Amino acid sequence: MNEFTTTTSSDIIPRKVLFGNPTFAAPKLSPDGNLLAYLGPSKDKNVLNVFVYKVNEEKQDEARMVTNDTSRGIRQFFWAQDSQTILFKQDFEGDENFHLWAIDATATDTTAEARDLTPGKNVKASTVITNKRFPDELLVSTNERNAALFDVYRCNYKTGEKVLDTENPGDVVGWGAEDDSFEIREALVRNQEDSSNIVRVRNSKDAEWRDLITFPYGEEGNLVEFCADNGKSCYMTSSLGRETTALLKVDLETGETIEELYSNDKCNVGGVVLDDDTKELKAVSYNYARTERVFFDEELERDYKTLEELGPKGAEVGVASKTRDEKRWVVAYSRSDGPTEYKLYDQEEKTIKDLFVSRPDLLDYKFSPMEDVVIKARDGLELVAYLTRAKKEEKTPLVLLVHGGPWARDFWGFSASAQWFANRGYATLQVNYRGSTGYGKTFLHKADKEWGGTMQDDLTDAVKWAIDEGIADPDNICIYGGSYGGYACLAGLTFTPDLYKCGVDIVGPSNVKTLLDSIPPYWGPLRNQMLLKIGDVDSDEAFNKKISPLFHVDKIKAPLLIGQGANDPRVKQAEADQIAFSMKEKGIPVEYVLYPDEGHGFARPANRIDFNARAELFMKEHLGGRAEEFERPEGTTSTFPLLEKTQDS
Repeated sequence: MNEFTTTTSSDIIPRKVLFGNPTFAAPKLSPDGNLLAYLGPSKDKNVLNVFVYKVNEEKQDEARMVTNDTSRGIRQFFWAQDSQTILFKQDFEGDENFHLWAIDATATDTTAEARDLTPGKNVKASTVITNKRFPDELLVSTNERNAALFDVYRCNYKTGEKVLDTENPGDVVGWGAEDDSFEIREALVRNQEDSSNIVRVRNSKDAEWRDLITFPYGEEGNLVEFCADNGKSCYMTSSLGRETTALLKVDLETGETIEELYSNDKCNVGGVVLDDDTKELKAVSYNYARTERVFFDEELERDYKTLEELGPKGAEVGVASKTRDEKRWVVAYSRSDGPTEYKLYDQEEKTIKDLFVSRPDLLDYKFSPMEDVVIKARDGLELVAYLTRAKKEEKTPLVLLVHGGPWARDFWGFSASAQWFANRGYATLQVNYRGSTGYGKTFLHKADKEWGGTMQDDLTDAVKWAIDEGIADPDNICIYGGSYGGYACLAGLTFTPDLYKCGVDIVGPSNVKTLLDSIPPYWGPLRNQMLLKIGDVDSDEAFNKKISPLFHVDKIKAPLLIGQGANDPRVKQAEADQIAFSMKEKGIPVEYVLYPDEGHGFARPANRIDFNARAELFMKEHLGGRAEEFERPEGTTSTFPLLEKTQDS
């Protein structure tokens, strides 16, 4: 590749650099500011664990590994309020039954053992709430009493003692606590009859619950936080009477709006920053294409301006962590063409110090900047999308990288996958198709009953836009995605078979009915709403067959590569098995890789790199780009069901 026309390094960027574990990730200051914890790979097994070091010593190389995970790695952790205990979540080989664990981060020997605070087979810990006013306690919701419902338990994380605090009456799908009392005073209820959401509140743990606000199906909103005014008001987001969600101050007795604090006509309210004690509003963020903020606190606004001035040009500023007194911050500087840089901000002195770079190996390479673009769908709907080019002046093969969910969205920033594709010679397009979140209720619900319909049309229109703009070679288009993105890949190959040269499906459902029939028990309360969004595949067999790619296998013309985790609780292995074997029986080119120790995606680096290596060779064969030499990673568990079936027969 000519380095003067390509957007990334002329050298092949190794897969292990792009997809290996980060060296430093998710840094968090202890509440007292003495310790800094982060995720990093263990030296012996290269598995993500929690490391801790003293902030004042500034010796990351002497950081101690506190946890000792040896398999899939830890991805969720946080400090307890005592500034000594690390709390973290972990499941078993991708089954998503996450338990909450505690471990002493200050132990100077290597004998500290993690303690399971939520033991039990098939138990899942969900919401975890800590409170500086109650430093030895936490609130955690689990489904140990009923697999389909989450009750709240009050737990002393030092002794492990746990007692039932608030029992789920059968319709609650989320809980919230009032800060001063540390009592559960909010419940988000899902009405199974009409799929409306109800915000239910109470004045104390002994008071009766009452319905505060109802959001009919199609509306969006939730309670953000109780105000510090003795139970008189709260902050809420709501789309009632408007297109996008607004931030409101609401009367806790009547549910009436006291004041509209902020709204944006193009997208929903995003993050809300409040003073930890007074609960005064300090800032609101929103994201149409990029993160933007509106400040209500002059000092905080000055801090962000200072951070922008002191940090790398063109980077987005984010706060990863703060101390309890908010005098020290860990600041993340993110950009689309390089790794995230973390710095320590002294809020009083208005100075920053370098901490570390998330993936220092990336600094040796050149990356392509991500462009945010707006694409008009055939019905005029505006779609925010992100383009990462492989070459500056000429068209190239294109990878349409489809996000999962589908009720999620893509964001601007560094994408290892997009950079990987660009380096191999492929432009990458990521589209927030209808049904993506954050763009208002109409945009979200235009996707209702449109799996394989107008949702897929949006993807088709995006590809045609890239062709018309001279970005994409029309004869070399790949559709690539995971979860719903995997479904979109299968739908693209079946419903628009002439558009794509090949497809890569990771943990994508092939039959929507069997997908919903096999969801985890704790998704049960959400099932009726999923049927409203997807369509009634339970009672309408013809509709299910219409939208499920499995029933249209005969239409597939392009080769397909499938990746699946055997322990996936969301999209079961059967979803991959049934379409892979059907294609093989019909003589349609298909490759299928199964990982017995993975779930909904590939968490272990060896498996992630293994699958990407196979995908890279697959795309080179069909799109004509370049590829790093294949070498089976040590520790990968990849198996090949289609080949094994052939050998058995």
